[in-house]
Amino acid sequence: MNNNPNKTPLPGNLLISEPFLQDENFMRSVVLLCEHNSEGSFGLVLNKPSILHLSELVEELSFIESEVYIGGPVEQNTLHFIYFGAKELEGSIQVGEDLWWGGDFYALVEKLKLNMISPHSIRFFLGYSGWSSGQLSDELSENTWIICTEKIDAQILENTPEELWKILLKNMGGEFKVIANYPLDPRLN
Repeated sequence: MNNNPNKTPLPGNLLISEPFLQDENFMRSVVLLCEHNSEGSFGLVLNKPSILHLSELVEELSFIESEVYIGGPVEQNTLHFIYFGAKELEGSIQVGEDLWWGGDFYALVEKLKLNMISPHSIRFFLGYSGWSSGQLSDELSENTWIICTEKIDAQILENTPEELWKILLKNMGGEFKVIANYPLDPRLN
């Protein structure tokens, strides 16, 4: 099966791991691709919650009980975020319709304190997923990832992390709808 016929991923696309990928960092993962160019690629895993909450990590945001997600295995001592809606912060990069990556963190803290931005419109991540130049293209040609061009919004992220992978594949229809039902371990089927 060719999951990505003649497709080059673009920022804002989702990378959905193939069903039998055994890498524990990316098993049944959905990665929001934030950057993809000749130098490499940067993404954030959308469906891997950590055991931490934002209030435990950032003293200035101790009033927010937002769950923090594992963005990927690279530099897990860094904090990243995406948010939905209009551009609110200097330095934010648009990665989809009404979807922004990063920006001025100090301005974000102030706007959250003043209720100018809803905590429900933001998702925070520890670390990120990174690929060196050509690495993601190689993985795509090996069918490690399925490119999903579905618009990502806050509502789709309300699905449980376990269900997000399945729901996105089902929404793609056809053979992807079948893939969504593959068991984690086909020997147990």
